Amino acid sequence: MEQVRTPFLWGPFLKKLAAIAIPVALQNLLTTTASMVDTMMVAPLGELSVGALGLCAQFSSLMFSGYWGFVGGGMLFFSQYWGARDDRGLERSYGMTLVCMMTVAVVFGCLAAFAPEAVMKLYTDKQAIRDIGVQYLRIVGVAYILQVFSMAMSSLLRGTERVRIPMLASVASVGTNLFLNWVFIYGHLGSPAMGIRGAALATTCAAGVNVLALAVMAKAVGYPYLFRVRAHFQWDKAHLKEYFVKCFPIICNEVLIGVGNMVINITLGRQPEEVIAAVAVFRVLEGFIIGFFAGFSNAASILVGTCVGAGELDTAYERAKRLVYLCSAFILLGGLGILALHRPILTGMSLQGASYEAGLRLLCIYICVSVIRMGNWIQNDTYRASGDAVTGTVLEIAFMYALVLPCVLLSGFVLKLPYWAIFLCCYIDEPIRYVLMQRHLYSGKWIRPVTEQGKEALPAFLARRSMTRKKQTL
Repeated sequence: MEQVRTPFLWGPFLKKLAAIAIPVALQNLLTTTASMVDTMMVAPLGELSVGALGLCAQFSSLMFSGYWGFVGGGMLFFSQYWGARDDRGLERSYGMTLVCMMTVAVVFGCLAAFAPEAVMKLYTDKQAIRDIGVQYLRIVGVAYILQVFSMAMSSLLRGTERVRIPMLASVASVGTNLFLNWVFIYGHLGSPAMGIRGAALATTCAAGVNVLALAVMAKAVGYPYLFRVRAHFQWDKAHLKEYFVKCFPIICNEVLIGVGNMVINITLGRQPEEVIAAVAVFRVLEGFIIGFFAGFSNAASILVGTCVGAGELDTAYERAKRLVYLCSAFILLGGLGILALHRPILTGMSLQGASYEAGLRLLCIYICVSVIRMGNWIQNDTYRASGDAVTGTVLEIAFMYALVLPCVLLSGFVLKLPYWAIFLCCYIDEPIRYVLMQRHLYSGKWIRPVTEQGKEALPAFLARRSMTRKKQTL
């Protein structure tokens, strides 16, 4: 018997999307605003300080790649178990995610604190920039551990649709960071003027405030899952196997892409000093776009993942299709907004002359490719939340290492092309992947539940999708 097709309810869908996406987007934009203000407050110290801060941020991005695979895997389980209302599954998944993320945090924190010279030597051959970056990394290593801990807590809260708590914690953290930057960098309220070291100290204190605020607010509203510590570690071999089988492709994706991005940053780090400063400022602006987008990406993961976990597979499929195009449209608007305000933003972060022209050119290139790039990103996040951690991973890694990196290295070290041509090579794979990801999206084969409700509903869903495809080919 053919299923009666029900109309898609846009009203409830958009309401849920806004309820999740807006607080997460605001949280990320607050964090990025703090990064921008950090750069502006360091800017009077000179372009070398701006460049050093940007290269230290690239090391933070490498750490992000190391732990983000566990965030993606954790969100898969959080959203599906939340949809199935499986408390034990939620708590167990959080414990495994937390242990894995903190392992990464400790490794990177120790590298920053105890081997900062080696880190900076990897990213640039400019000794003056290295010396400044070493001062920053020695202090900020502690912040890395606190930041990753707060990210684990925030991921669980978001995966269970408690998105306001991370947003409010970010408000407290960003406010602390801005105030302490003013105190420590330039020596106000009796503090010595610490320069770049003051920015690192302010970042560390703000990270501690974020963790404390998350814990206090979650406890105040009676949120149980963060505090059942014993339940977090009640694993067995079956649970560990299922977790790592699902997470392993995501981890490989993030780590290998992080290594690829490191190679790209090393290539750009060999450009003239004004280009290094422009890249550092661009990365902050890129963070604005990604931060805005991440709210919708999180919403997509939750809105689709909860439906998959609850066995509502047709609803998950219909939501996913619409989310891709909605999010791409929002990204275009956000990018155009930044471009319209580029002059005060770039000059406010100390770019002028050649560095200003370089920053504007990088921004224009990125906005042109960001719509397709973010479309790929949200499709991959949607697949992951639905249980398919392989397809997006294979495509992204294959194209990164077979196409992007060879083009970047060839253009940078062999052909000696201008920086903007090297930068353009970073996105040469995006249109090809978009076509392949769209084909997979419409197949519906990315829906792979981990809950019993989802598994029971899967055969009927796949049969309906197969029948639909046969009708479309006739």
